[in-house]
Amino acid sequence: MDDVGVVTSTDGRSPGRAGYRRSTGSPRGEARRQELLDRVSEDLAVNGLVDFSLRRAARAAGTTHKVLLYHFDGPDDLLRQAILRLRDRRIDRGLAAAAAGPPGQTLAARVRAIWPALLGEESRVLDQAMGLMMYDPGRYGELGRGSSQQYLPALLSFCPQDWSGQRKLEVAEMILAALRGFLIDWLASGNATGVEAGFEALARALEREEAADT
Repeated sequence: MDDVGVVTSTDGRSPGRAGYRRSTGSPRGEARRQELLDRVSEDLAVNGLVDFSLRRAARAAGTTHKVLLYHFDGPDDLLRQAILRLRDRRIDRGLAAAAAGPPGQTLAARVRAIWPALLGEESRVLDQAMGLMMYDPGRYGELGRGSSQQYLPALLSFCPQDWSGQRKLEVAEMILAALRGFLIDWLASGNATGVEAGFEALARALEREEAADT
């Protein structure tokens, strides 16, 4: 991954490049940093993590690896922030899809609405990031550790407002685990029919859960 000789530690910092200045957070510097992050994120969404390197990121961003090291604390930090951005983009798209439905939608209807949004172009790279985290949790743990914290607020917001906090959490965690499994199965097997059947079974289970209150 790190083909430019940047020495990275497990927290994503790059002591071997301590001589590079870091972005100081000025408005101009932050705008440039966000622009670079957008370009690298787009490259990851299209091409995935295979053969990702600082040099590849620099090419995608239209700059040099030294410029990236000015704005980011090494390749692992850049990768982590790009994955977080892609995950946020997926969540925003899912929330927009759920909000586009009629008022008073059921939990199952909201989950059905977000499913197509989860299959966007960043789906592959986000699943690859989870695999990389499991392969080397010491170095890449941050790619996965925060994912539940990103997804859960949206799923909790879909639950009926009169449910207890514990019940919302239980159901949201179940939905998250099931959707993750479906996405991995879809990516690994290519069996869209089987995945859709499993997803519909989840939706029916949610309908029964909500109907239990009536």
